[in-house]
Amino acid sequence: MRPNHLSRRQVLLQLLAAPFLADALHAQSSAGPLSATAIPHGQLLQPEELNRELQSGAPRPLILQVGSRILYDEDHIPAAEYAGPAASPDGLNKLRARVASLPHRQAIVIYCGCCPWDRCPNIGPAWRLLHQMGFTNVKALYIADNFGTDWVGRGYRAQKSE
Repeated sequence: MRPNHLSRRQVLLQLLAAPFLADALHAQSSAGPLSATAIPHGQLLQPEELNRELQSGAPRPLILQVGSRILYDEDHIPAAEYAGPAASPDGLNKLRARVASLPHRQAIVIYCGCCPWDRCPNIGPAWRLLHQMGFTNVKALYIADNFGTDWVGRGYRAQKSE
């Protein structure tokens, strides 16, 4: 019975530590791929929030799709830019080059939508890279299932590449 108690305690400690993960993850630049589930909750943006923001007329953040080119071409958020698949070194280099000249306070929203959030290979590495570069106003669009279901399927504006 004691191991179950410790397991619950460890889970509770992880939940309590979640807000502090950003600094720890930022410091581990040579660590392996970062899972999307490790991105702190406060850094996530819900689809309905972004949709509302885009319709409000407020200044738009830079929106970067960090997943598959095929998915981007099929449908993407209007004004979003394709930044390359962040799961690959080439994709990370493309992302790095795109943001290199921006001020570190630039509002940036990254998203992928290739698959369920907890299996996305792209969003975690993109988030980590931007934070390692010193960007302080980065949000990850939380896409629970996939872009088709969680954005297009909700009737939010999307466009195909030309």
